[in-house]
Amino acid sequence: MSPVDQPLGDKGATAATRGWVIPAIIGSAMLMQTMNATVIANALPTMAVALGEPPLRLNLAITMFLLASAVFLPISGWVADKFGAKRIFMVSMVLFALASAACGFAQDLTQLVIARIFQGVGGAMMAPVGRLVLLRTTPKEELVGAMSVMTMPALLGPVIGPIVGGAIVTFADWRWIFFLSIPVAVVGVLLVMRYVPNVKEQEVSPIDWKGTLLTGLGLAGLIFGFENLGRGLLPDVLVAAMFFGGLAALVVYWRHARGNPHAILDLSVFRLQTFRASVIGGAFMRIAMGATPFMLAMLLQVGFGLSALQAGLMTFVSAAGALVMKTTAPPILRRFGFRSVLVVNALIVAVSFVAYGLFTPTTPHWLILLILGIGGFFRSLHFTSLNGLAFADIGQDRMSRASTTSSMVQQLVQSVGIGLAATLMHFFMVARGEDQLTAAAISPAFVVTGLITLISLAFFIPLPRDAGDEMNGRK
Repeated sequence: MSPVDQPLGDKGATAATRGWVIPAIIGSAMLMQTMNATVIANALPTMAVALGEPPLRLNLAITMFLLASAVFLPISGWVADKFGAKRIFMVSMVLFALASAACGFAQDLTQLVIARIFQGVGGAMMAPVGRLVLLRTTPKEELVGAMSVMTMPALLGPVIGPIVGGAIVTFADWRWIFFLSIPVAVVGVLLVMRYVPNVKEQEVSPIDWKGTLLTGLGLAGLIFGFENLGRGLLPDVLVAAMFFGGLAALVVYWRHARGNPHAILDLSVFRLQTFRASVIGGAFMRIAMGATPFMLAMLLQVGFGLSALQAGLMTFVSAAGALVMKTTAPPILRRFGFRSVLVVNALIVAVSFVAYGLFTPTTPHWLILLILGIGGFFRSLHFTSLNGLAFADIGQDRMSRASTTSSMVQQLVQSVGIGLAATLMHFFMVARGEDQLTAAAISPAFVVTGLITLISLAFFIPLPRDAGDEMNGRK
């Protein structure tokens, strides 16, 4: 292991710096991304009216952000190794904030989508590079706790985002929601400059341009295919061609990456059962998790007729439950282990998604708040478990590409979740013979996404009982 790859603890850093300061700073920087995501999801119905677009069409602003993130994610690890993770982390924050300001000045959907693409490029570097710094500066036995700390500030975005965004679009111009990232970026850059170490490789392999092109084309084809599936906006033949082209590009990449030590994505990590269960099995959970903010905004505002502020005040409870969970995740995992937590939690999360589909305009608000809070708590426990398990058997020499691979799959399935949610709502709307979105067309979509999450059990149940024990201090 080269000196720059050693954990920060080996260089004399205090446990507080390693376990709290650095994770909290990285998480605070990611606050921009999570707050922006929840704010725009809650503000979409209002933005649709202002821009003269159908509400479902505005999901393009979310999808294109995720597309740009997925396309640029593969090179994030290489760029961080080449130029230094600290430097790239700061550049990504600045780019994200500037693109956010551009979103605020957008005059139509096209301008908004272009600005969101640049936001996605910044976000593509921010999350995986920040995680890479954490992975390389924290011993494995401290990693679950450090990841919990890192996600605490990031979870403040979903907590305050719906309320702040709802208040802005209710009492002011929706454009101000995009200017919130600027002060966060300024403070984040100053903190990173002061405390976060610059971790990079001494030797960087040549960049895999062919692999980058193939993964970019593959992801773009699949995401655009899901975006237009069943929508009637493009000919069915063209949508099918997107899916076929995307899959073909990824198959070609798979053949290109076999035996290639410089491949942009290290597919050999999928041979590890813990990584495979976390990334592939977890993908079915993340599909539903990615779709939830979008569907809840549509259900509460379009379906139930609540204002953006009222919807925000209700949905923030879900994020509040997630924030509370972060202090309890490490002891829960130490007590029961990854396998037991993932299996039982998968069932609880699935039930919570189905329960959202049972909400009606007459459901008492206290009951909605209770179910949203419980769902947020257990979804967050699942995220923490999945993120920790993914790196249980990954060596330091493979951390960079493993982190990039994991982040890319997460972005892809989140895009699939958004596209699937829009497709399901459109399908149920057409099936009911309606030309406007109603609660009756939105509710069944929650039931379907909840059932999809149960597929993850096929990956969690075969895990050994001691899987990932090194990560949570059980060994």
